[in-house]
Amino acid sequence: MISALFTGVYEALYGLGLSEIAVSVIFFLIGFVLLIKGGDWFVDGSVGLAHRFHLPELLIGATIVSIGTTLPEVMVSSQAAASGNAGISYGNAIGSIICNTSLIAALTIAIKPSAVNKKSLVFPVAAFFIAAILYSGFAITTGRFSRWNGIFFLLLFVAYMVITVIQMKKNPEAVEVEPEEEEKKPSPLWKDLLLLIVGAVSIAIGANFLVDHGTVIATSLGVPESVVGLTMVALGTSLPELITAVTSLIKGHSSLSLGNIIGANFFNIVLVSGAAITISPFSIPAERTLFGVNSSLVVDIPVMLAVMAIMCLPALKKGKLSRWQGVTLLLIYVAFTAYQFFS
Repeated sequence: MISALFTGVYEALYGLGLSEIAVSVIFFLIGFVLLIKGGDWFVDGSVGLAHRFHLPELLIGATIVSIGTTLPEVMVSSQAAASGNAGISYGNAIGSIICNTSLIAALTIAIKPSAVNKKSLVFPVAAFFIAAILYSGFAITTGRFSRWNGIFFLLLFVAYMVITVIQMKKNPEAVEVEPEEEEKKPSPLWKDLLLLIVGAVSIAIGANFLVDHGTVIATSLGVPESVVGLTMVALGTSLPELITAVTSLIKGHSSLSLGNIIGANFFNIVLVSGAAITISPFSIPAERTLFGVNSSLVVDIPVMLAVMAIMCLPALKKGKLSRWQGVTLLLIYVAFTAYQFFS
């Protein structure tokens, strides 16, 4: 129904005699609005659920919000796998984790460091590193991912969700709520769920519009396709996490933002890659080498693990995020991006 609606809009705009680039500009702006409002609705719905069931925002961010913001990657990787291009998900998984951590999370940490709930942080962080080490181990030791590897990662996703729900039921301690918030009447459950669903759909559609029509605009202006792929497409897949993180920060829910990043990184491995590998197993891409070794194994994977360690380990020890972490991560992202362009 949504597809038919936008198809009708396309036809109406072309019927007015607008050029392709003019139509793309309109849909690019529509995509931006959908992303902004979708992030707003999604965060409101998530926070509403957290307060309704007295759950830590970080856990909500690491589950429901993370799944919602990872939906575009799941759809893109699954479609690529079905088309015989499942190897793309390998770069997407590692690249998205590095971007989410050393760009998106880093910006929020550098702008507004905050305290974190150490108890709520332990399980999502442990789950990520277990999945990341297993993923890296398969890549380094076998050089490929089999369908059984994909099924294994999908089972890890299911186990994570089950354990998280059990944890929430066993430890229903309330999050700290401001006095004025305690007096507020909770919004209806249907409204929180509706905000989550509409927000997730809006984010997915908005990201798709920005990528597709941003590419049309760029190529119409003579920007090389390779540059478009490294900028518009890469940015598009991380826009949901970016919009959610910024919206959460503005609304004063930094724990939700951190939980979303950690959860999204975990889901990039077990859900996004797991689905793509299950659909179409693939070998590790080896287009570039460093000192005779596949550069992905000696650069990309170590950077992925390092940026997550820099963000999470000090937070687990001290119970807070510091500005130096954000600045360090941003510097790493700049260096990593420079390496990708100039190596």
